[in-house]
Amino acid sequence: MIDFYTANSSNGQRAAIMLEECGLPYTLHKLDLFAGEQRNPSYLEINPAGAIPAIVDSDGPGGAPLTIAQSGAILVYVAEKTGRFVPHDARRRAEAMQWVFQATTDTAASSMMIFVLSRLAPEKSDTNIAFCEERTLRHLRVADARLADREYLADELSIADFALYPLTVVRRPLIDRAADLPHLARWSDAIGARAGVARGMSAAA
Repeated sequence: MIDFYTANSSNGQRAAIMLEECGLPYTLHKLDLFAGEQRNPSYLEINPAGAIPAIVDSDGPGGAPLTIAQSGAILVYVAEKTGRFVPHDARRRAEAMQWVFQATTDTAASSMMIFVLSRLAPEKSDTNIAFCEERTLRHLRVADARLADREYLADELSIADFALYPLTVVRRPLIDRAADLPHLARWSDAIGARAGVARGMSAAA
């Protein structure tokens, strides 16, 4: 059994999607980030960084418990544990990993800054928010170009798609307003129509 610690965030959603799509049973633990539950000593024993998501797999490698944080690492771990959603072809596997990191570093960082500047910063600046929105769109346009002639980021459904999808949901108003990412919008609608993806998004909502 897996204990899954999450909150309403893109990071938590991508991990939840992977657990649901792979059919792994888990116990859901939702943390209230605004109440500071991620800083409770009991949770800091699981993830000293005080961030979500994190999983504790009681049946880790060799049957020993294993704790994993970072949504990208959880995607890779669950993929390797189940043998699902990671390409077996070496070229496609490398491409999938490239897009996982592009989503969880470049795109996620810009998207997070929109949230920070619009919700958490002590002084709001429309100019700074617009700057981060354009940076986010720049990363998303790279994915849009990739999807112009293919159904999935790595030519088969993979952890790459699950890594990026939650960001396209939270930034869908921005994507629609830009009106120049048709391939990404089409791909996002198709990924979102999957039952496992819908369950994952709901679990970490």
